[in-house]
Amino acid sequence: MNTPRPIKPPRQLFPTVYSFPPNRDTLGGTAYFILKNTGNILVDCPPWHEGTTQFLLEHGGVTTLFITHRDAISNQIAKIQTALNCDIVIQEQEAYLIPEAKVSPFQDAWVAEDFEAIWTSGFSPGSSCLYYKKEGGCLFTGRHLLPNQKGDFQSLRTAKTFHWNRQLQSITKLIERFEHENLSYIFPAANTGFLRGAGYAKEAHNQLIRAFEHSKKQILVSF
Repeated sequence: MNTPRPIKPPRQLFPTVYSFPPNRDTLGGTAYFILKNTGNILVDCPPWHEGTTQFLLEHGGVTTLFITHRDAISNQIAKIQTALNCDIVIQEQEAYLIPEAKVSPFQDAWVAEDFEAIWTSGFSPGSSCLYYKKEGGCLFTGRHLLPNQKGDFQSLRTAKTFHWNRQLQSITKLIERFEHENLSYIFPAANTGFLRGAGYAKEAHNQLIRAFEHSKKQILVSF
């Protein structure tokens, strides 16, 4: 008889930021949990089981579930909303993908205390990043920017990429929006194993600049 693997708990990366283990329901995506006195935020859908529910409720619940891109939408999202009684925020071009839940779509940006959502179309029509100004400035990039095997960030051009030129323009948008002083860390939604155990990347603004250069050299990658 096979013994089931123990469920890994979320990992605390910073005093207010946790990461969840990869979620099979979102193609191995990594979700994040951000603690805020005015209401906690969940970034993308974590593996959904009793342990996740218990952890989130013990830490004050969730006010907002922010979805960075279409592949981060779990088939459990309606159950997540019901269990947590949270709002779901997603860019308007992908809101239609969640007919089973009540969502709050945004167009170019969504702003809440200490947070700013930035539409970064390219990977998918509604791909977006979430900026958290605490902890030195954190950018949750979804799959818009991912680390490669060397730990360097870039956009990955695949046959499923919605619009490559827009994705490059979206990197430029982030470079112009931030500075070294207000952006310290990047948290991707996949390929976190390439971050050598850190769970995030430092020198975030420099990473954005290098990501643009790496991405311009990308050829089409097929899966």
